[in-house]
Parts: sequence; structure tokens; C-alpha cells
Amino acid sequence: MVIDSHEHIMFLTKTQLEKMDAAGVDRTILFCSAPHPEKAGNLSELESEMDTLYRVLAGDNSKKDNIRRLEKNILEVTEAIKDNPGRFLGFGSVPLGLSLEETQEWIETHITANSLCGIGEFTPGNEQQIMELDTVFQSVQNTRLYPVWVHTFHPVTLDGIKRLMALCEKYSEIPVILGHLGGSNWMDVIKFAKGHENVYLDLSAAFASIATKMALVELPERCLYSSDAPYGEPYLYRQLIEFVSPNQTTAKMALGENIEKLLDSLGLVS
Repeated sequence: MVIDSHEHIMFLTKTQLEKMDAAGVDRTILFCSAPHPEKAGNLSELESEMDTLYRVLAGDNSKKDNIRRLEKNILEVTEAIKDNPGRFLGFGSVPLGLSLEETQEWIETHITANSLCGIGEFTPGNEQQIMELDTVFQSVQNTRLYPVWVHTFHPVTLDGIKRLMALCEKYSEIPVILGHLGGSNWMDVIKFAKGHENVYLDLSAAFASIATKMALVELPERCLYSSDAPYGEPYLYRQLIEFVSPNQTTAKMALGENIEKLLDSLGLVS
């Protein structure tokens, strides 16, 4: 089974399914989205959509506004899954800055109760937000083990990635998916992942094709195919993996077997 392990929910769902079909993707894991770049027809319209994300990353929105936004986003994901249960799974967002008790309650109410299979995406815009992930990790450890998906490309710096690595070591039972392979810091990320069995490598938006190739060569059992659609195209990212993989076995692992094995080991898929 080919599984795109990271796409943001798109409107219309029909468009998302068409992209999956064109790429030969059987199932997709949907993530929440604040902007919807698939609506943009030109650069100006794209900038307008992305302003929404930049305000979130800058911390311009109030805690109350962020909670409302995330509740709405999770509802969008869960409705898409209900309408297409054979095609979609989902990860759900968790607000940063909540207390341990509030975070645990959020996970139980919005993730577990909705039968979602992971937590994220987190896109920490500064080091303080990275450190706030500690509360999320502790909550996951106290409630139920879920994979945690963290963006590691810009605006996350190498120092921020190193702080995240420390959390991976502190909470070694929690699977952590390092999104976008660390951006320009991909060598550091691959080397770290090789020494830590709970760390997985998301191959979307890779800095260069050689980064994808090296990840597949060095850590075939923990690389995950994803497109980050609508920012990337499922068809192209599948082709990249098939082209640079050292063999077909490695390609099959990355294209679905690894994420399926991970979720199954945690009892998160039927």
C-alpha cells in the first residue's frame, strides 16, 4: 500500500483525491492547515494565504483565537476522514502554551476521541515554542503514545533542532517525525536519527535530492514518503523516492510500509 504520510487538508477534497489517484497513492494522512495555498492562482493570492500562517508563527493571535482555529481545523480533518474512511487517516493539532493538565485533556478530547493517529504538525516559530513542546511530549507519555510530527525546516534553526533532539532523547518511547528532513541541516538530522530508534525522517520538501537519497541509503526503515501537498505534488515526491532509492525494497518501505508498521505497532490503525 502506498501511503502519503503528510498532506495538509485541501479544499476541495475532490482535488486532493485526484492528486492521490494520479500519484497512485492508496491512503493519505491529513494534517490541519491554517492557510490554503491551493486556492491561490498567483503570487499575490499566495502571499495573502500565507499571511495567515506567518501571523500564527509570530504569535500574533491570542491563545483563545488559536484554540478556536485549531478546533475548526481538526473538525475539517475529521469530517474529511468520515466522508472517505478508506482513503484518509489524520493527525491533529495541539496548542502550545497550555498547562500539562490542559494539554492532556486536549489530546483525549480532540485526538483520541476522534480516532486520529498522531499529533502535529508543530511549526515552532521560536525557541520558546520548541521548549513548550516538552509539555506536549510529557502529555503524550501520560496519556497514549502517538507519533509527534515537528517541522524542522525554516524558520526552525539548527539550535532549535538540537533542542528538539534533546526532547527526542528525553522521551525516547515517543516516535518523533522530523518534518522536511531538517532543511539545510539534513546531514545533522540523518546522523542523529541513525542513533535514535524513535526518530523518523519525513522526506517532503527536502533541501536537495541528495538529501533524500542519503536518508534512504542510511536509514531505509525509518524514512517516510510524503508530499506536504498542496505545497508539494504527491506524484513528484513518489517519483523522487523511486528514482533515488538504492533498490525497490527500500522504495517500498518508504512509500508506505514504514508508516504502516509504525502506526500498527502503536495500535493506531485497524
